[in-house]
Parts: sequence; structure tokens; C-alpha cells
Amino acid sequence: MSDTTLPDRLSADVDSPFYDEALLARGVGIRFKGAEKTNVEEYCVSEGWVRVAAGNAKDRRGKPLTIKLSGPVEPYLRAPEGEGEADAG
Repeated sequence: MSDTTLPDRLSADVDSPFYDEALLARGVGIRFKGAEKTNVEEYCVSEGWVRVAAGNAKDRRGKPLTIKLSGPVEPYLRAPEGEGEADAG
């Protein structure tokens, strides 16, 4: 698989102590309750929750409003774009 271990908790908010720019730039995917989610703002594997954006709504600071959902969380590293095409052919 990969030599990079994903953290228990990760956030896409730059003001959060759980923000990791290098890891987010690498590409992290989230499977929540067996379905891939693309609108996850933050997750915690040990507590079993994700925060997803609630539409296009913003708070007074311009950050997306989020909803906390509970269930099994499976983070994974996404394959680089060029790598998936080479395997398919």
C-alpha cells in the first residue's frame, strides 16, 4: 500500500490544529458508511464521525457551515492522477 500513515483526525480548515497542508495536497479520500464522500471538511476515525459541508451556506466568517455525521470512517490516500491511467491500459 503506502508508507504514509493517515492521522486519526484531519481537518481542511487552516485554523484547526488538525490541519496538514502536505497531506491534503497529496490527496485524502474518505469512505463514510461504505460510500465515498467528497464534501468532508473534517473527520475523526476513533470517534467515528465526519463533518460535511451543508450546501453552499457560509457562516459569518466565510467558512462553510457543517453537519456532524456519525458512522464508520475509512480514510485513504488517493492515487496520483497519472498512476491510475497507467494501470488501466
